Amino acid sequence: MPDLTALADLPIALTLALCAFAFLAGFVDAVVGGGGLIQIPALLILLPQLSPAAVFGTNKFAAIWGTLSATVQYARKVPISWRAVLPAGVAAMLFSFLGAHTVSLISNTQLKPMVLVLLVVLLGYTLWKKDFGALHAPKLSPVQQFWVALATGAVIGFYDGFFGPGTGSFLIFAFVGLFGFSFLAASASAKAVNSITNLAALVYFASSGNVVFRFALPMAVCNVAGSLIGSRLAIAKGSHFVRKLFVVIVSILIARFAWDIYKA
Repeated sequence: MPDLTALADLPIALTLALCAFAFLAGFVDAVVGGGGLIQIPALLILLPQLSPAAVFGTNKFAAIWGTLSATVQYARKVPISWRAVLPAGVAAMLFSFLGAHTVSLISNTQLKPMVLVLLVVLLGYTLWKKDFGALHAPKLSPVQQFWVALATGAVIGFYDGFFGPGTGSFLIFAFVGLFGFSFLAASASAKAVNSITNLAALVYFASSGNVVFRFALPMAVCNVAGSLIGSRLAIAKGSHFVRKLFVVIVSILIARFAWDIYKA
């Protein structure tokens, strides 16, 4: 439970700064995921007195409303294969709990080099295949979609619970590479899966008192605003725009992991 008395006298400018970061996070996350790369560091830097649990809980509360609004926006304009999204979301939610439990048994620092290699391969493949994700051409039968979605959700959900960074990017790549979706449809599907998994995480954080509503509520409003603009821009610009931003976000993830490994 965060100590709210220590936050009582913080200036309004601090809230405004957090709201600005939340808006940017909502925008980026709505297009290609990765909003946590912006919102979590902002909370850690601007509110160093918060515990890690309070930081993640406040971030989840602010982010889930943006993710849900983006999902609604995409569902209105972009074909979402719920036969793939729902089993992937349920499997991801269940296996994220397993991944979170495994953190206490294995050091997740051992995972960073492997994730870095995966991200480099993912980026290289995307750049090499110029038409990768350009067209929406599902290549699996309904039965195949169901089982591949379960496996995808299980693997990525476990990773999300165990470690986390880059989950949205891995989801988008999986929907493009395994299912044959366009980048735009993959982004929409990833948002729907994230909505399911984030809800489960938020229930845990809120029930344990690790959401600072003084900051979470205004950040949520700004995250939704950024998400609405981001999703509408992605729908208007299409898969080519989503692909470009995807490359940028994955490049930032690679730089972050490389820096973390270098420091360690």
